[in-house]
Amino acid sequence: MPSKRFQAAKALIEKKKIYPITDAIALLKKTAGAKFNETVEVHFRLGIDPAKSDQQVRGTVALPHGTGKTKKVAAFVEAEKAAIATAAGADIVGAEDLIAEISKTNAIDFDVAVATPAMMPKLAKLAKLLGPRGLMPNPKTDTVGPNIEKIIKEQKAGKISFKNDTTSNIHTIFGRASFEEAQLVANLNAVIEAVRKGKPSTSKGVYMRTVTICTAMGPGIKVEVAIV
Repeated sequence: MPSKRFQAAKALIEKKKIYPITDAIALLKKTAGAKFNETVEVHFRLGIDPAKSDQQVRGTVALPHGTGKTKKVAAFVEAEKAAIATAAGADIVGAEDLIAEISKTNAIDFDVAVATPAMMPKLAKLAKLLGPRGLMPNPKTDTVGPNIEKIIKEQKAGKISFKNDTTSNIHTIFGRASFEEAQLVANLNAVIEAVRKGKPSTSKGVYMRTVTICTAMGPGIKVEVAIV
């Protein structure tokens, strides 16, 4: 049974209406009634076939105003790059010693892992631990590269990654309920554009079938986007 707060929030939304982005964000702010600073989410229903390898949608986007949460970053780098990684803001820095420690304890105390290309073969022993948690560094999520300083700073600033699930949907956050409306509009537009650019060339028909936003504890609000 939905709570009274949820029912009151849902009553603010017109059934079947698709709202322009600015109106949807204004309404989203009104539905945020939890006692904590809720994350705000966007959910895409895409016209792709997730069973086909050439129709996977995956990418990254740097949110103009961040996510409202500072990520704890672990950097796997060669010893000579440790100082650079630390100066860039990495919370945990190491090489084979860090890999050995995590392998021994299975303890993961970070939100995202980044690495230089040279460290990737050594990280293979952590693949079964990091992979299922979505933490294995990957060039496709901009978490592997020679410019480790740039990678770390982008992650700390609020870069997010996204990919479709087995039901053709993408789910990701784009800020907090406490953000100003203009900040949420800018962040949402950035995510929509990134997902739009990720359209597979083999995808036919309508690509973005529906785009829905909500707070973590609130009802969904359908957003109007250009048909692609």
